Amino acid sequence: MNNVTSQKLSLYSVLKIRRDDFNEFICGWGAAVINVTVTFPINKIIFRQILEGVPMRAAIGQISQEGIQLLYRGILPPLCQKTLSLSLMFSTYEGCKQRLCLLTKNDVLAKVLAANIAGTIEAVLMPLERVQTLLQDWRYHDKFKNTSHTFRYLLTNYGISECYRGMVPIIYRNGLSNLMFFTLRDQSKVLIGEQDSLLTNFISGAFIGGFTSTVFYPMNVIKIHMQTKIGGDFEKFHVVIRELYVSRDRSLSSFYKGVHLNYMRSFISWGVINASYDFLKSIIF
Repeated sequence: MNNVTSQKLSLYSVLKIRRDDFNEFICGWGAAVINVTVTFPINKIIFRQILEGVPMRAAIGQISQEGIQLLYRGILPPLCQKTLSLSLMFSTYEGCKQRLCLLTKNDVLAKVLAANIAGTIEAVLMPLERVQTLLQDWRYHDKFKNTSHTFRYLLTNYGISECYRGMVPIIYRNGLSNLMFFTLRDQSKVLIGEQDSLLTNFISGAFIGGFTSTVFYPMNVIKIHMQTKIGGDFEKFHVVIRELYVSRDRSLSSFYKGVHLNYMRSFISWGVINASYDFLKSIIF
């Protein structure tokens, strides 16, 4: 009876929501707000390169011709999505890792499972990413007025499933990139040790985030080409890869069109995220 009671208490302590979970969520949210505001114009240039297959100078020229009034068109979805996504990413990963370590007694397995759980939960927010894609596509500038109008159009004409077009590459991207980011981040903490500071956190986060986003950049290319379509059958992941490969002269390098600017953006944004997240943790915890 004592063993049963002890097991119940142990399970309860693992499953119950703790104050630290909420604090992790707040730290991730605060770091994300700064990041999205600063890097959105860079993200728009990358998006145009991915969609049109044009060099950076041409993409900048196109956006410049559209005017400053359209520069931040589509920022509301990523502002909502990224703030919630990063909040869930940090809080879910840290919370799940701690609990799974207690349950499995295996740190590596706990990290793998926690990263994928966090990535899958993040994918629930993908309708915001879907709407952002449509708002940034120049072909829909006259069709959609803003975020709410785009949502109403999709839900009224196609239903909730249309908001989740492109789910597979997002789940792959989220789970794998989370695992790589947190693994490298944990190792950097060990290496930095007592030298931990705002600057070192920025530098380590910048290099880790830039590297991780570069490795999984093709997932964004596949996702965008799935999400720029409205209606019709949902294309399979491997079919889209083959279509893109053939349409771009069978060049693997075409899947990395815009990757240089993406690395620059990720370098800045993940540096800011990592430094501000740790700074907020030092205050809140």
